[in-house]
Amino acid sequence: MAKIKVGFGFDVHQLKQNHPFILGGVNLEHTAGAYGHSDADVLLHAICDALLGAANLRDIGFHFSNTDDRWKGISSLILLQHVVALLAEKNWQIGNIDAMVCLEAPKINPHIPAMQANIAKAAGIDVDDISIKATTNEKLGFIGREEGVVAYAVCLIERV
Repeated sequence: MAKIKVGFGFDVHQLKQNHPFILGGVNLEHTAGAYGHSDADVLLHAICDALLGAANLRDIGFHFSNTDDRWKGISSLILLQHVVALLAEKNWQIGNIDAMVCLEAPKINPHIPAMQANIAKAAGIDVDDISIKATTNEKLGFIGREEGVVAYAVCLIERV
């Protein structure tokens, strides 16, 4: 029987006015964007954490510290590529990824195919193995006030 593991990831970033909003490697047009040390791609950060957790390789902050200038402003697609390489070193491959983004605006549905394509390319998996969904927070809390964005991800990895 093949060895499989499941991982869970979560990330949150504040939104700042007139800042780029990168999600799933796609630059979204909006009045505010996620702010952080890298490109603050909350979706990719949650996915990275899910993959790292499944393989028992600690978390994204351990591998890509927000005090390390190597990662300042970097595309999170590159971080995902690094994570996939770490998994491969331990003989793991990705089975699938399921992710949820929680934000009031902008609407991401039209951008999901491009996000899936970006993630598939960076992770070396099929687009059909990546699910991305979105929801709002019904105007409640910091998400409802459009002060931040949250993403959750689960993944399945398999021993090769």
